[in-house]
Amino acid sequence: MKRPLAYIAGTGRGLPATVFKNDQFGSIGIDTTDEWIVERTGIRQRYIAMNETATDLAAMAARAAMEKAAVHPGELDIIVLGTASPDRLLPSAAVDLQAALGAGRAAAFDVGAACSGFIYGTTVAEGMIATGMADTALVVGVEKLSSIVDWTDRSTCVLFGDGAGAAVLKRAKKDSTRGILSTFVRSDGTLGDLLCRPPVTTGHPLARVAGTGPQFVKMNGREVFKHAVRSMSEAATRALDAAKMTGTDIDLMIPHQANIRIIEATAKHANIPMEKVYQNVDRFGNTSAASVPIAFDEALRNGVVGEGANVLLVAFGAGFTWGSMVVKI
Repeated sequence: MKRPLAYIAGTGRGLPATVFKNDQFGSIGIDTTDEWIVERTGIRQRYIAMNETATDLAAMAARAAMEKAAVHPGELDIIVLGTASPDRLLPSAAVDLQAALGAGRAAAFDVGAACSGFIYGTTVAEGMIATGMADTALVVGVEKLSSIVDWTDRSTCVLFGDGAGAAVLKRAKKDSTRGILSTFVRSDGTLGDLLCRPPVTTGHPLARVAGTGPQFVKMNGREVFKHAVRSMSEAATRALDAAKMTGTDIDLMIPHQANIRIIEATAKHANIPMEKVYQNVDRFGNTSAASVPIAFDEALRNGVVGEGANVLLVAFGAGFTWGSMVVKI
């Protein structure tokens, strides 16, 4: 097991004010029921940002994590933000967050790894701390997926929710065993069309129609499910191997909250009983890059795990991307 180079000093989450329950889909003309959604996904409700921006949610989560870590904005060296649904494409969501926080001395940039965004972002931040480029980093996963979901498509609109999660990373002390023990990230772009947001426009740039609206998320659910189980299982195994651990050494697994069946299959492969698997997909739905950090923050603040616990984080998302890490709290 390697000596930790960085540890998680604080976590936080930011959620919209509006809760949208399964039985409300009928009010917007979607032919579905609570029973149908729960049976297939485990989701009962999700948060929808009616008035909040993605930056609002990210700032809420960031401030909570910074308060927990006792870090002020001027101490941040880098801000790494994972998202697939920013408020705008230019400039990056990370610099909008930087401005909102007043973190004027931080370098800020986005990572585009969809649901794996928080794990990718944390891996990048750990690497920058390891090289001496940073001592304190803020990593955020935020999504406003309600803005890129087709609300007439039952196969996708019932799945997704909005929210943000954040973590502050700091350089680990030389004699500390607390921190990130292993990381693993992979991708396969040949499968990208199975879960994607098609281009807004095509053809010659001068022929594009001004004001063309956004395209929505498209997904081949059956194929995505198959690859998600396979990839998350691989990610769990690789992170455990790198940390020289097995599933029995893990006190809590926090998987990407996409679908209860994917979560169960991943836990079974990692030899981790479901009572050691954190689940909140029923209350949040799939919040993509925000999923793992929201669940991580809930688990820590609710006392599900405490100091000295070994936690396995694992995610899979569009790209395809997948990743994992073992963290000692």
